[in-house]
Parts: sequence; structure tokens; C-alpha cells
Amino acid sequence: MIRLEKRPSPSRVWTAATPVLAVALTMVAGGVLFAMLGKDPVAAIRIIFWDPLFNEQFASYSRPQLLVKAGPLILIAIGLSLGFRAGIWNIGAEGQYIIGALSGAGVALALYPLEAWFVFPLMVIAGGLGGWAWAMIPAILKTRFRTNEILVSLLLVYVAEQILAAMALGLMRNPEGGGFPGSRNLQQYPAAANTELIANSGMHWGVVAAFVAVIAAYVLLNRHMLGFQIRLTGQSPRAARFAGVNPNGLVLFCLGASGALAGLAGLFEVSGPAGQVSIDFNQGYGFTAIIVAFLGRLNPVGILLAGLLMALTYIGGELAQFMLNLPAAAIQAFQGMLLFFLLGLDVLTNYRLRWGKREIA
Repeated sequence: MIRLEKRPSPSRVWTAATPVLAVALTMVAGGVLFAMLGKDPVAAIRIIFWDPLFNEQFASYSRPQLLVKAGPLILIAIGLSLGFRAGIWNIGAEGQYIIGALSGAGVALALYPLEAWFVFPLMVIAGGLGGWAWAMIPAILKTRFRTNEILVSLLLVYVAEQILAAMALGLMRNPEGGGFPGSRNLQQYPAAANTELIANSGMHWGVVAAFVAVIAAYVLLNRHMLGFQIRLTGQSPRAARFAGVNPNGLVLFCLGASGALAGLAGLFEVSGPAGQVSIDFNQGYGFTAIIVAFLGRLNPVGILLAGLLMALTYIGGELAQFMLNLPAAAIQAFQGMLLFFLLGLDVLTNYRLRWGKREIA
């Protein structure tokens, strides 16, 4: 008989080993999946994890794309991790990402074709405020009416997607686009374009913001009283209340911060790699960032590394679809396996396996 026994304290060994084992098991299970689809599993894993970085045929394109893909994932995951550490579950970062993009792009399109230095800073402010305002809906409902922030934030994603479609087909549609859905190309509007800071590097302002967010979150969690309150609330809500932590204030801060960072990620994406507001603008970064946050153990440095790894699966997955004709759904399932194994193995952090019959007191 196998049973789980509660550990006196979380295991540091399993805490460090779980992400590594989850990646390894994902490779094995993914290989089985690819073999069932009639593809060479070794070749598929090599294309996903090795070729984008070390195959010179693809590396010149793939290496800069690593930062492009990792930037929004890290930025969103950092915001989510603050709430997750405190037991505040924002599952709607995808919606905040969309609204941030629409808010920032709206400023650019309203000022078009003005060429002024303040256009892009105004877009950044609008993008952050848009994501923050969208996250305040579940935050206020939770603090005032005790609603479940998981359900509210998740359902708001579908509302944001409908707003995105309405804007791409209506108010933000390019008047010179021949009736096709989608806004003007912001990359062709110099004052609003989020261009590369270093040629052929993939480094743009969104990547810079992601690195700044990692540093700021690390300082906040380890050197600031607010970070202590976040960690304490997540570990023991009752002790946090005795320590004078304001739970409503913490909900507003964590949801607001995660919404603002998701909104910034959307703004940097729509003004840079994506270039325009379109019906299919959102790429699922808000949901994938949840995997990144947990794979990084809700630690800023871990999230940085996890974001780069997940970005590699995006690039390698696209390459595998092209080289091996793998369906996109198989790549998405492969990425989902990572969270599945991570959460499954995470049980061993707080519990140990025991064999034999339970002793009767």
C-alpha cells in the first residue's frame, strides 16, 4: 500500500529537483506522443531543444527570436508570481495582455501621424494602465463582494477577446487597408514602433522591461516589507492577519501589479513583433506564463530561466511543425505536459511516499 505522508517542512531537494525532473519527463512523454503520430521522437526533441540554438542553419533567426518570445512570458509571469505567492490567483493575464495592447495601440492610432518623442512613452503608460484597470475588476469584486478571482479573471479573458475582434473589425481598422481587419502597422509609424535596440539581437524595450521586472521583483520579495507580507500571507494567512497585513490591500496590489505587467507585455508586443491590432493578436502568452511562473518556482531568477526555456519550446515547436509536419496541437500538448508533470511532482515537495499499512493509533 502506497500512501502520502506530510513532511514537517517542504523539502529543499525536491523543490530544486522538481523543475528538472518535470522537463525530463516532458521530453520522454513528448517523445512517446510524437512516435504515436508517426514521427521520429529523437529528431523532434532535437529540433525543439537543440537546433534553434546550435544548428547554424536556423540559429541566425532563432537566437534573436528567443528574447522576442521570452520577453512577454517573463514580464507576465513575474506579475503572476507575486499574487500566486500570496494565494491570490490571477488566471486572466491573457485578457489584461489584450486590453493593454488595445490601450497602447489606441494612443498611437489617435495621435497618428504625429512624430513626437512622447508618443511611445504615452503608449507605455496607457498599456500599463489598461492592464491594471482590467485586473481591478476581479480585484474590486473580490474585496467588496468576496467573489472568486479565478473565475472572474478567467471569464474576462473571453470578454477581452471579443473587444479585440470588435476593434480589429471596427474602430481601429486601418482606413487604408482595403476593408481587411486589423489596424495600421505600428512598425511603419516611427514614433510608435518598438524596434530592436541592438540590430539582429531581438532586444527591444519589452525585453528590457522584463529584465527590470525580474530585478525589481527580487528586491521586493527579499528586501522589502511588502515582499515579506506577500510571502507570509501565502504561507500562513492567519499569521499574516495577526501581523497586521491588510488582505484587501494585498489583493489590490497583487492583481493590479500583475495586470499592469501583462498590459505592458501586450503593448510591447503590439508595437513591436506583432506590429498591429488583429483578430488573432493574442498568442496565449497569458496562459503560458502560468507554466513559466510555476516552472520558475515563483522565484524571479527561476522565472527568467523558465521563460527562456518556454520561449525555446515556442521556437523549436514552430520549427518542428515546419520540418516534421507536426500539428500545432501536438506542440501545445507538449507544452501542457510540462505543467502537468511539474504539478504532479510538486506533491513530493510537501509529502513523502510511504509503503506499507498505516499504523492505527
